[in-house]
Amino acid sequence: MPIQTRDLVLVHTSDVHVDEDYTASLFQGDGNGSLRLVLETAEALSADLVLLCGDTFECNRLSSSVLQHSADLLAKAGRPVVILPGNHDPVMEDSVFHKGRLHDIANVSVLGLTHEMSVAFPHLDLEVWGRAHRHYGDMDPLAHIPPRKARWHIGMAHGHYEPMPDRSTNVRASWLIGEDEIAASGADYLALGHWNRPVQVKGGNVPAFYSGSPDYARSVNVVRLTAQGTVNVSRAPLTMPASAE
Repeated sequence: MPIQTRDLVLVHTSDVHVDEDYTASLFQGDGNGSLRLVLETAEALSADLVLLCGDTFECNRLSSSVLQHSADLLAKAGRPVVILPGNHDPVMEDSVFHKGRLHDIANVSVLGLTHEMSVAFPHLDLEVWGRAHRHYGDMDPLAHIPPRKARWHIGMAHGHYEPMPDRSTNVRASWLIGEDEIAASGADYLALGHWNRPVQVKGGNVPAFYSGSPDYARSVNVVRLTAQGTVNVSRAPLTMPASAE
């Protein structure tokens, strides 16, 4: 295993919602505007890895031109990007990931498609894992967590946090994430998606954070994995266009 001689930097965001409507209206017709800002910020921070934790795309019905723009931005990101499909963009046969051929981009890993549940980065001594949404129904985002195989065990989950979720009824899809499940994950950092606002939630000793959506939070989470073995989490602002004010 490589010896870590410097801090590693991860940029975590979720709910980017590439679209042809709301996000496009904020960026003068560019539905990829939030994605572009996130990747530019990751470049400015010299991030080692970008985590897109669900709902990167508003839906699975986007045009080929929008998806081609997404693919171009991701291919030029200059660093690995791990995408977890969420409840808006589940990885189905007709998903945006297939239609946009995002799985063919060398630096992009799509959990549930290019990798079943985990992707390793041996040069960083780091593994990222997460359970992709595969349909529009309910699912357990933290089921079947893989065992640790690297120094850094980084998780991704897209769903709704409740400290003690009630799973006795299934009235609607909620994609529940509980405090005990987070604690049991053993993750060094758990990247969460589905909430628009950035917040840390409880989960034993596991640092579990929602990043919030770029358009609402106007920031991304910056996760610093130090050479000494500590995890420091902060936020970096995004420079939103005047039209988003």
